[in-house]
Amino acid sequence: MDSITTTDQSPAESELKETQNPPPINDLLDKAQPEAPVAHMVTGFSWVLVVISILTSTFLFGLDNTIVADVQPAIVNQFNSVNRLPWLSVAFQMGAASTTLFWGQMYSQCNAKWLYITCITIFEIGSAVCGAAPNMDALIVSRAICGLGGTGMYTGVLTLLSVLTVETERAKYFALSGMVWGLGTVLGPIIGGAFTSSAAGWRWAFYINLIVAAICAPVYLFIVPSLEPRPGVSFSKRFVEIDTIGTILLVGIYLSGLMAISFGGVLYAWNSGRIIALFVIACVLFLTFLGQQFWSLGTTPLRRAFPIQFFRNKALSIVFILECCTSTLTYIPVYFLPLYFQFVRQDSAITAGVRLLPFVIFLVAAILVNGFVMTVNSRYMPWFFASGALGLVGSALLYTIDLQTSNARLYGFSILIGTGAGFSLQLPFSVVQSLVPPESIPKAVAFVTFAQLGAPSVVLSVANAIYLNEAKNNIARAITTISGSTVTEILSGVGSATFVTLDGAQQQIILEFIVGGLNRAYILSMTSGALAVILSLFLSRGKMFG
Repeated sequence: MDSITTTDQSPAESELKETQNPPPINDLLDKAQPEAPVAHMVTGFSWVLVVISILTSTFLFGLDNTIVADVQPAIVNQFNSVNRLPWLSVAFQMGAASTTLFWGQMYSQCNAKWLYITCITIFEIGSAVCGAAPNMDALIVSRAICGLGGTGMYTGVLTLLSVLTVETERAKYFALSGMVWGLGTVLGPIIGGAFTSSAAGWRWAFYINLIVAAICAPVYLFIVPSLEPRPGVSFSKRFVEIDTIGTILLVGIYLSGLMAISFGGVLYAWNSGRIIALFVIACVLFLTFLGQQFWSLGTTPLRRAFPIQFFRNKALSIVFILECCTSTLTYIPVYFLPLYFQFVRQDSAITAGVRLLPFVIFLVAAILVNGFVMTVNSRYMPWFFASGALGLVGSALLYTIDLQTSNARLYGFSILIGTGAGFSLQLPFSVVQSLVPPESIPKAVAFVTFAQLGAPSVVLSVANAIYLNEAKNNIARAITTISGSTVTEILSGVGSATFVTLDGAQQQIILEFIVGGLNRAYILSMTSGALAVILSLFLSRGKMFG
C-alpha cells in the first residue's frame, strides 16, 4: 500500500507548553483528533484481517510472558540448573520492561509497519532459540530476546491502532487488545503445561510462536499500511535523536535491580556481597538516570527516554500511577493463585491454570464492557474508582485464605479482583491520547505501556521474594531436617518428589507456611487497590469527547 506520511515538525515547544500549562480539555480533544485520511485507511475485510493479525501478536506476547511458569520444572530437570531458575523470568522481564520507552521513541521516528515487522522478527528469533536451546545459558539469552521483541510488538500494535482508528472508536479496539493480551497472559501456564505433559515436549511451547507468525506474515507484509512519521529524513538522523544513553541506563537499572530482588534470600543471602553490590549498582544507575533525564544530557528535552514533561500534567501523572496499580491487580492473582491450587489442592499445572478461568472470564468481560461503554459515554473517572474499590476488596479477601478455604470462595474473590482490574487495564491508553497533541501519541502509548509492563516486573519480583523468603525461613525454623536448597526446590515447584516423601505432619507444616507466604503477596495488590481509589478522586469528572 502507499505510504502514509505525516508532517516532520518538531513538537518540542508545543508539547512542553501543553504539559506545563494544560489548556481546557475540549481544546485538547480538538487537537488530538487524528486526520481523516489516516484513520480508516484500511476498511472492510482487509481491516478485519489487520486487526486479527496484529492482535494475534499481542496474544503471543502475553502468552510468552507466563508460559514458563509450568515449563520450568521440565527445563530444570533437563539442564540440571535449579540455581539459575529465577533467570528464566528475570531475563524476559528485563528485556521487556527496560526497552518499552526505547520502542516508544523508535515508533515516533520510524515507519510503524516495518518497525513492527522488525520487532516480530526479533521475537520469533528469540522463540526459535528458546525451542532449540542446548543449555540453560542459551535459553536465558533467548528469553531476553523474546522480551525485547515482544514489547516492541505490543507497542507497535497500540501505535497502529492509535493511528488507524478515530478517537470515538479507539477505546473498543484497545479493549480488544487488552482482552487478547490478558487471555495470553493467563493461558500461558495452561498451554505451557499442556505441551510439557504431551509427547511434543516443552520446546514446542516456544516453537508454536513461529507457526502462528508465519500464518499472519502475509497480512503484516501486504495489508498493514505503511505509516511514515518523518518522510525524507535519513535513518542516521532519526537514530541520533534516540536517547541511547537513557535507554542503556534504564536497562542497567532493571537488570541489576531485578537480579538483586529476585536472587536475594533465594540464591544468595541478602547480606552477601553479590546482592549488596547489585543494589548499589542499581541505585547509582538510577541516580545517574535521573540526572541525565533532568538535565537532558546527551539528548534534548523532547528526545529524553522518559517523557518527564508528561508529569507536569496532573491527569497524565495520575493515570500513569493508576495503570501501575491496575497491572499489579492483574498479575498478582495470575502468578500466585495457581501456586495455591498446586500446593494445597495438589492440582496439576493444567488444572491449576484452568481454575483461573473465573478470573479470566470476568477480567476479559470487564475489559470489553469498559471499551464499548466508553465509545458511548467517555467519562473515565468512575471506572478507575470502581476498579480500585473492587481490586482492594478482592485482594483483602484473598489475603485471608487458608488451607480450608473452599474453591467457591476462591473463585468469588478472584472474580472481584479480575472485574476490578478489567475495568481500567486498557482505559489509560485512550485517556492519555486525549491529553496530548497528535504528534506525541507514540510517546503517550509508550508512557502507559511502561507502566503496564514495568510495574508488574518490579512488583512480581518483590512479591516472589517476599513469598520465598517468608515461607523458606519459617519452614527452615520449623523443620530442621530439610536442607535450605531442598526447601527452595519445593517452593519453586521443582521439588515435588521430595515433598511427597515427607510425613503428613511435615507436609501440613510446609503447606501452612506456603499459604502464609502466598498471602503476603496480596498486601501489594491491596495497597494498589487502595491507592487507585484515592487517586481516582483527583481525576476530572468530564468526558474525553462528545
